[in-house]
Amino acid sequence: MSKERRVGTISRGIRCPIIRQGDNLAEIVANSVIEAAEIEGFELRDRDVISMTESIVARAQGNYASVDAVAEDVKAKLGGGTVGVIFPILSRNRFAICLRGIAKGAKKVVIMLSYPSDEVGNELITLDMVEQAGVNPFSDVLNVEQYRKHFGYYKHIFTGMDYVDYYTELVRGCGAEVEIIFANYPRAILDYTDCVIACDIHTRHRTKRVLKEAGAKVVLGLDDILNAPVNGSGYNSKYGLLGSNKSTEDVIKLFPNECQDLVLDVQKRILDATGKHVEVMVYGDGAFKDPVGKIWELADPVVSPAFTDGLKGTPNELKLKYLADNDYKDLTGEELKEAISKKIREKDGDLFGTMASQGTTPRQLTDLIGSLCDLTSGSGDKGTPVVLVQGYFDNYTN
Repeated sequence: MSKERRVGTISRGIRCPIIRQGDNLAEIVANSVIEAAEIEGFELRDRDVISMTESIVARAQGNYASVDAVAEDVKAKLGGGTVGVIFPILSRNRFAICLRGIAKGAKKVVIMLSYPSDEVGNELITLDMVEQAGVNPFSDVLNVEQYRKHFGYYKHIFTGMDYVDYYTELVRGCGAEVEIIFANYPRAILDYTDCVIACDIHTRHRTKRVLKEAGAKVVLGLDDILNAPVNGSGYNSKYGLLGSNKSTEDVIKLFPNECQDLVLDVQKRILDATGKHVEVMVYGDGAFKDPVGKIWELADPVVSPAFTDGLKGTPNELKLKYLADNDYKDLTGEELKEAISKKIREKDGDLFGTMASQGTTPRQLTDLIGSLCDLTSGSGDKGTPVVLVQGYFDNYTN
């Protein structure tokens, strides 16, 4: 009697050495996966996915910059006077160190915070608090005094931080004046300054357009700061400071620069060593929402900055429960199993718009797999910056 396979997708965190600048990352990653397979007793298969965190890629590249490099770039591009900083996320790791660089490159910083939450879901206050105060978040611009009068001191549910005070003291500590306002439409900042850095991530293109059309003198995004080296610093030509995070109190780690050659190198090394054609990607933040803190997680500009060709596109899947409840509702047992298996084997290359595919996740493969990998690797001390995903492209017939 033949054994039927009982396991579908498997996600494994792969332990690796601590990565340092200049390391041959492709060699380390390929060897770590192959050694893990040998030690743990599993085999690599065609279309397995090997994913690397963006952090180890940036570390191997040495893609770091000092706060002073950020300050110099900000001063050169915005004049060193009053700078508007609009729609930043509330983050000690992601944005605070960027703000330090901005503050050191300006005489005054006017921070405009969106409310009740930032772009990725971190709550400054709750929506209930806004409604109970009779404030209209679509039109009302608040200063700190008005904000405190309405909402007092509200601390973030997980970090325990009051970000209004935190950002205020941070800017002052860098020697700049600071003013904080609260508004949700970009043009509000132009009553305070016409030199603006749009700090939003996924809505930055619209924000820049609105400000330029409203007559702002200088409009940049975080993606326009450190998009080229400053005195030999690290940089990211496409994303600038987007996707960066804190390395030390005075050093920022940037999103990895061009790394397509890296994923192709890992793919080739695995093929040469095992004969298996795997897919390879680099991943950062996943895209999923926390039900308690309301955080969307996705603070990187993209989930995956580089991936092999087999990871392009979206899933092409049928919804099993739809088939079972509709097309084959009168079948049971082996007859039902065979009918569904036949339907899957005969499915078209593109199921877009068909009823049998409704309810399947309409997202890019790299966003789905990257989110799985982010949850697998975690953000703490697991020591697994590489994730091997097996069986992701299998279906009910495999």
